[in-house]
Amino acid sequence: MTSRPTPGAAAGETIVDWYATAARDLPWRRPGVDAWAVLVSEVMLQQTPVGRVEPVWREWMDRWPTAAHLAAVAPADVIRAWGKLGYPRRALRLREAAAAVVGRHGGIVPADVTALEALPGIGTYTARAVACFGYGQPQPVVDTNVRRVVARLVHGRAEAGNARASDLTDIAALAPADTARATRFSVAVMELGALVCVARTPRCGSCPVRDRCAWRLAGSPAHAGPARRVQKFTGTDRQVRGRLLDVLRAAHEPVDAAALVPAWDDALQRSRCLDSLLTDGLVEQTADGLFRLPA
Repeated sequence: MTSRPTPGAAAGETIVDWYATAARDLPWRRPGVDAWAVLVSEVMLQQTPVGRVEPVWREWMDRWPTAAHLAAVAPADVIRAWGKLGYPRRALRLREAAAAVVGRHGGIVPADVTALEALPGIGTYTARAVACFGYGQPQPVVDTNVRRVVARLVHGRAEAGNARASDLTDIAALAPADTARATRFSVAVMELGALVCVARTPRCGSCPVRDRCAWRLAGSPAHAGPARRVQKFTGTDRQVRGRLLDVLRAAHEPVDAAALVPAWDDALQRSRCLDSLLTDGLVEQTADGLFRLPA
């Protein structure tokens, strides 16, 4: 019986070489971009496509080039600048993280993963991404795209399924030994998952490690687990919350409840979503019962 190639650091080296010519030219990847700019990009990119993030990221970095700049502005300014990126709680958490960077670290984003994880709203993925992409540390950085590549390349599965404790170990085993190339590998494998090893229609003919991919060598078997649920947006509370915020972003003064009625016809859902925005700190109510973005 013919043995199959076992992916390892050699596969990682190949992916790094592929990235040298295939990488997208994204502004937060360019030389000279500091850890603060990387942190902002990583928070914005959570559950939001690159094409929507890039123009907003550029505007943010022009307005608030350091953590101290962002920490000094009102929450309302941050929510307005967040625009249509979605999940606007991220904007407030990013401002809170900026304040923590100023208060705990003298305005300099820390390089230590543990210190990064201690910042408001910063989880394991973002902490490792900032340490790797902002400070050149060879950290294993695992997002959805990376987990899909590992599932196919190493384990022969069509989809990654739920996060596993072994994810970091799996990706670290593919990294080149050289520190600089290991750091580059972390972004390279992410790019491979975003551009080639995509979820529904993987471009296996363009994959630099197709000859070592356990899933392809097994005949590209279909996913055996439950079908992935596709998140809808139309009619959801997310859509209603966004419309209510749109009204308040455009308002120069606090508005009464009647001004929010045109945002959504269903009074019960509109009221529920307004309450959730108040609870999340994205909207506040004045003493005279009007509504506005938080001051």
